[in-house]
Amino acid sequence: MLDRYMTGRLIDLWFAEDVGSGDLTAQSMIDADATATFRMNARLPLTVAGLEVGAAVFRHYDPTVEVKLTARDGDKAVKGTSLMVVSGPARSLLTSERTALNIVQHMSGIATETARFVAAIAGTGARLIDTRKTTPGLRMLEKHAVVCGGGANHRLGLDGGVMIKDNHRELAGLEGPGGITRSVEHARSAFPGLEVEVEVDSLDELTEAIATGAEYILLDNMTDEQMAEAVRKTSGHSRLEASGGITLSRIPSAAATGVDFISAGALTHSVKSSDISMDVVLPKK
Repeated sequence: MLDRYMTGRLIDLWFAEDVGSGDLTAQSMIDADATATFRMNARLPLTVAGLEVGAAVFRHYDPTVEVKLTARDGDKAVKGTSLMVVSGPARSLLTSERTALNIVQHMSGIATETARFVAAIAGTGARLIDTRKTTPGLRMLEKHAVVCGGGANHRLGLDGGVMIKDNHRELAGLEGPGGITRSVEHARSAFPGLEVEVEVDSLDELTEAIATGAEYILLDNMTDEQMAEAVRKTSGHSRLEASGGITLSRIPSAAATGVDFISAGALTHSVKSSDISMDVVLPKK
């Protein structure tokens, strides 16, 4: 999932934003030949994500920095768990620590929230998936974090599959009776080898979508009662995705309806970063 080349390009952008022409404080305060060791620690329980990216940040800025990962992405960390130890030129560590810490905190926040959602539907048979509601430029990293938390990825981008929504039908002049059927026919004509997902917001639209043979049907903002009826009507002919208004408190009842997938934009668009520290390791006296 993590592309090293793309990660490197992102890190270049992050340093251009944060460092600019140079770290004036580190240059004025720290001797050029000074060395140091920092340890990254979990301040609260969390699910780990982004450690390889954080390590890449340090190495990208200064290849002489030594990085030791003391945890792995996907690990469940308790308060006080050491996640990473970095050693090298003190100026380099001070300049790059915030960028590395920010991305690990952000990705671990996503993984931690995803793990909560996954735990809430354990044993139901439903699978939690993410959406395209990601931070521009960070989708690859945020979707990796979802996987670290036990979720699964939907499309990485628009080239990842055909997903027909009401806006597509509206702008294509295909809304109205038979619009779903015509939309699926258009998609299959353009890309005959691809599976198709179509969005419906009523049980009447569901009936039409089933008849098209669409492989996946997205149930948009339906009640649990409607979704349970959708599962009964579909009878396995298409795989069903529940979407819209999915919160941690609601997801157990949504999963209990028998849908195959539940997508939640909240996994990536509104999570709180995990509480992680970057502390100087003082030499023993």
